[in-house]
Amino acid sequence: MSADGALARVIRSAAGRAAEAESCELCAARVAEEHPHLYDTGAAEVRCVCGPCSVLFADGAAGEGRYRLVPRRRLRLPPVDTAALGVPVGLVFFVPRSDGSVTAQGPSPAGAMRWEVDAAAWRQLTGTVPQLAAMAPDVEALLVNTVRGLDEHWIVPVDDCYRMTALIRREWRGLSGGGRVWPAVERFFGDLTERS
Repeated sequence: MSADGALARVIRSAAGRAAEAESCELCAARVAEEHPHLYDTGAAEVRCVCGPCSVLFADGAAGEGRYRLVPRRRLRLPPVDTAALGVPVGLVFFVPRSDGSVTAQGPSPAGAMRWEVDAAAWRQLTGTVPQLAAMAPDVEALLVNTVRGLDEHWIVPVDDCYRMTALIRREWRGLSGGGRVWPAVERFFGDLTERS
């Protein structure tokens, strides 16, 4: 076995995995870079789907509720006072769940840190911010960024939150994040503005 042959196999294998990531997880059709997602309630994961497969889940009737189409709505909110939710970090997203619970997740260099939010505190907050009460459970999130003097509050699809978590994990260097992570986070929020 030659080194060139082994390297070529590794490259082909990596290319094959990249191609798999660009396929519909229901029918295996190729998907565009911007494509719909389904939330798999059984596995608590987001799945890539093609446009035609996403149409099957548009009204929630298909899949007996196992899959929920992730909406594309991005809505910038005025500042929301999230202090009552007891979250000690400035970059976090809150996801209301179908069972009435609410999870908070903060991106970190190791992935998302996750904890439960007091449901009564969330209900009180949704009473003062009606847009939060209208969020689709499991598939929409309140995304908050108060890091480095910013004050951004958004209702976004959960896949945007996972994209942000991956971005932070990829760009973080050292103990404080280094010089690349915070400009990348600012670009992420700038992109939200453009896409809303």
